[in-house]
Amino acid sequence: MHLTRAIAMIKQEEVFPIGRIVKAHGTKGEVEAQLTDWPFEQSPCRYLVLEMDGILVPFFYADWREKGREDALFSFEGIDDKEAANTLVGRKIYFPLKEVVADEDDQLNSIRSLTGFTVEGLGIITEVDDSSANILLTVQTSQGTELLVPYHDDFLESYDLRKRTLQLNLPEGLLDLN
Repeated sequence: MHLTRAIAMIKQEEVFPIGRIVKAHGTKGEVEAQLTDWPFEQSPCRYLVLEMDGILVPFFYADWREKGREDALFSFEGIDDKEAANTLVGRKIYFPLKEVVADEDDQLNSIRSLTGFTVEGLGIITEVDDSSANILLTVQTSQGTELLVPYHDDFLESYDLRKRTLQLNLPEGLLDLN
């Protein structure tokens, strides 16, 4: 497995999580990814970043296609058989912040795309549960604790797609329920 292009060392603060690789697909090296965000759709960026043994490594994709609401299939350069694809299974997928292109209205693609956003004063959103009408954000604080924060549009003060930040105005005492 090799990359055909050189990229400088990628730091954690330069990327945000968008999913993980869940399995190899077929025999030609294609992988299936479960995604929380699809920023590569609007961006000219042709690579995703995978965490490999604690190091963030760029993987250039030759092709991708949707497979359902949350899944996509990717063909990465240099990954051309099932054995090589299996080495990627379980890896977290990140997208480079500098490559984010907001749409014309500067709108989020979906509520699930909040994964990886920093909630000012709280921490980083690690998961968005939108399986019911009551959306729940899992936020990892800088102290390493997890907070469950209900999300509602009325709580939203502002957000910045490029900086991946979110400003919420939560009702008093709401966080005490954790």
